[in-house]
Amino acid sequence: MNENVDLRVPVLIVGGSLVGLSASLFLSRLGVRHLLVEKHSSTSTHPRGRGNNVRTMEVFRAAGAEQLIRDAASVLADNHGILQAGSLTGDDQEWLFKEIDPGGGLARFSPSGWCLCSQNDLEPVLVTHARAQGSELRFSTELISFEQDADGVTAVVKDRETGERTTVRADYLVAADGPRSPVREQLGIGQTGPGDLFHNVSITFRSRRLASVVGDRRFIVCYLTDPEADGALLPVDNVEKWVFHAPWQPDRGETLEDFTDERCAEHIRRAVGAPDLDIEITGKAPWHAAERVAERYASGRVFLAGDSAHEMSPTGAFGSNTGIQDAHNLAWKLAAVIDEAAGPGLLQTYEAERLPVARATSARASARSGEHSHPGYAGPPGPGGGRKGGMLTVALGYRYARGAVLDIDPGLPVVPDTMGLTGEPGTRAPHMWLERAGARVSTLDLYERSCVLLCDARYPDWRAAAEQVAKRLSVPLVPFSIGSVPGADLVPEDGADWAAVHGTSPEGAVLVRPDGFVAWRSEGPAADSEATLYEVMLTLFHRG
Repeated sequence: MNENVDLRVPVLIVGGSLVGLSASLFLSRLGVRHLLVEKHSSTSTHPRGRGNNVRTMEVFRAAGAEQLIRDAASVLADNHGILQAGSLTGDDQEWLFKEIDPGGGLARFSPSGWCLCSQNDLEPVLVTHARAQGSELRFSTELISFEQDADGVTAVVKDRETGERTTVRADYLVAADGPRSPVREQLGIGQTGPGDLFHNVSITFRSRRLASVVGDRRFIVCYLTDPEADGALLPVDNVEKWVFHAPWQPDRGETLEDFTDERCAEHIRRAVGAPDLDIEITGKAPWHAAERVAERYASGRVFLAGDSAHEMSPTGAFGSNTGIQDAHNLAWKLAAVIDEAAGPGLLQTYEAERLPVARATSARASARSGEHSHPGYAGPPGPGGGRKGGMLTVALGYRYARGAVLDIDPGLPVVPDTMGLTGEPGTRAPHMWLERAGARVSTLDLYERSCVLLCDARYPDWRAAAEQVAKRLSVPLVPFSIGSVPGADLVPEDGADWAAVHGTSPEGAVLVRPDGFVAWRSEGPAADSEATLYEVMLTLFHRG
């Protein structure tokens, strides 16, 4: 099986949309050579998948791409709310929420924030940044076949322009090949969940006069609820480019051909409440909302990520965000195993951590469709009280109750009832501002290429222990001493108590993984800090 191989890489990524490109970027940042193949000739040209939540922007911040993405999204920087209305010209209007972050409370939890950047604007940024980091990306290249054995995966890919076939040998394959994933199908991995929820046709159009109808209502999306012409209106540039999601009923015999330009234009005019509105239809694309989660995230050396692993209702923009965070979780584990810092058992924690998150998040996305009366959605109306609450907890406050974490109760819920990031193992590490060599940094800026041990500058034993354990095990582990005393690596801003923020004492320590999640913490001194940390790292990296 290993003969006649044209190319050898540690990782082969199949699929070059948001999740595959993110996986490529994260792996390149960690120094993992790989190949990404995408059957389409270029990135997406349709404005969709625009909501990037705070956790996604944090991982892009760590990868050096956050500001590039915000620059690409600048035209919609002032769009924040979600409006529900009978029409844009009538009195029946209600803001489901007017600001994503009213009062700026999110700054307590994160150095980042939400970002409205459509897929067609985000993907080119990821391509450029990933290639600058050394990623090899091949568009117009599709996976023809793959086989795996105990040592790796042998795949055949074809250049769709030339017909040339290349046999690739990889240690691991990451399938980011969409909701109808051929890789998942070949692996025989089933799915759970209600299945299809509703169907829409996404219509892109130009209208110069619509901006005056919208006025100063800078919404992310407006759900228009006229029973004869419901739909969702989304601005592309707030000037003349727009998107309208119209309900589609294929189960009643409705075809895409039924959505003529004339029908679409009249539907939009009635929904908006402006019968004389100028409309030029520029494109149409069907899409299907579903709630499905793969029964497994891995089979041997093949891993599922993004839509191949889970489908979610688009309401709340949870799907692409969950997929990008899948890639972030998997990347550091692949890097650790490929670099032989960790045993292969570490890769089993990918499913243990991400599968429960997908199940909890997909259920929340469906509930939100009911709360927002998303056009075409005919499920239950949602649990109530969710229009304003719960988004941040789902996006940022989720926890890993099992996996590459120590000393955590596996019975804890994946999504807690209240938001609180206090250094508990299995949760995203707390954010606080620090001074490092004269520069202002967040604690989250410390996490990407290695595990980090946070300890107090007044108690040097933990730092010395980390240095010794890193040498003994040859693992990526960097200690940072925090405090206002001479020699401290990091100085808390405004005298903040780093230990209290992280749920420990000055004599304790907190171990944070490369993805920014707390792996373990000691709430006090250890009798032998080096021996304690040695055992912790052995367990975490599956080196037993």
